[in-house]
Amino acid sequence: MQPKQIKIGPLTTSKIELNDLLKAWIAISLAFAIAINGLSFSFKFLAAFLISGVTVGIGFLFHELGHKVMAQKYGCFAEFRAFNQMLVLAVLFSFFGFIFAAPGAVMISGPVGVRRNGKISALGPLINLALATIFLLIYLAYPANITKLISTYGFSINAWLALFNMLPFWNFDGKKILAWNKFIYGLMVAIAVIFLFLQGFLGMGI
Repeated sequence: MQPKQIKIGPLTTSKIELNDLLKAWIAISLAFAIAINGLSFSFKFLAAFLISGVTVGIGFLFHELGHKVMAQKYGCFAEFRAFNQMLVLAVLFSFFGFIFAAPGAVMISGPVGVRRNGKISALGPLINLALATIFLLIYLAYPANITKLISTYGFSINAWLALFNMLPFWNFDGKKILAWNKFIYGLMVAIAVIFLFLQGFLGMGI
């Protein structure tokens, strides 16, 4: 049974989905802030959390919404559901300085074949590549310290998110994109790899 739908602009959602998106956004932002700064009750940690929310959080949120927008375009029911156990593990692992983030997924039901599934899957990492490009332009245009910090983190994380999601196995986006169009798959992987090369070339490591 589908939850009661709420219309927000061109999208339909539900209270369940909005709660799951918020929960995953907070948990992922917290995990990355802990991995970067360590957990503490300080302004430095609060700043790390806010930066994570703006960079990692937006990258995650827009990635999932990209899948949702394309699926709904094809007339499918599509809603994000958080994986609570994975969110807890992401936060726990962050205390050891690394993160395995699988916060959840957009659940889709409807007429989806290989071609449509490939396009739905492609929009998520494409959005991460677009965000990485925006953060790169900000980095080049505004070298001030706080702006440089945010743009560096935003560029690096979104480039990594794009490449990570292009893995061609399990339930990753890459597997479905590769099954649909090998050229587009290769092009997206190449752009993500180039971005990561630029990260080192420009000294944008995090």
